[in-house]
Amino acid sequence: MNLYLLFKSLHLIAVISWMAGLLYLPRIFVYHSENKNEIITSVFKTMERKLFFFIMMPAMTLSWIFGLLLISEIGFAQLSNFWLKMKLLLVVLLTLYHFYLGYLLKKFSLDDNKKSSKFYRYLNEIPTLLLILIVFIVVFKPL
Repeated sequence: MNLYLLFKSLHLIAVISWMAGLLYLPRIFVYHSENKNEIITSVFKTMERKLFFFIMMPAMTLSWIFGLLLISEIGFAQLSNFWLKMKLLLVVLLTLYHFYLGYLLKKFSLDDNKKSSKFYRYLNEIPTLLLILIVFIVVFKPL
């Protein structure tokens, strides 16, 4: 069995799952921030918590694990390549974004949200931009 292709497949599956959560959670925040009904608020809190802890956290962790296994398969000497450094930098930014969403989730869980739905609409664009950059860097592998 080709371990590189196995790790690559698992990495892609994990990244797709992670990205789905990174794109969906801020959208839930948009609706949560606009909502005034206590019953619906408790539904949003449950949705946000389950999405973050049961889908996004495992998917992020597996993305990192399989990504690092991919690097080990091609050799850690490849870390000297500019494209791989750039990809890793962008993935670190995506990871920081992920944990920022966790911070916002905590604020919502404490009914301490101070941000507008417009803020969350803009925030929702960040993972899309990072994803586009990451895909182009990996596919074209610039010097």
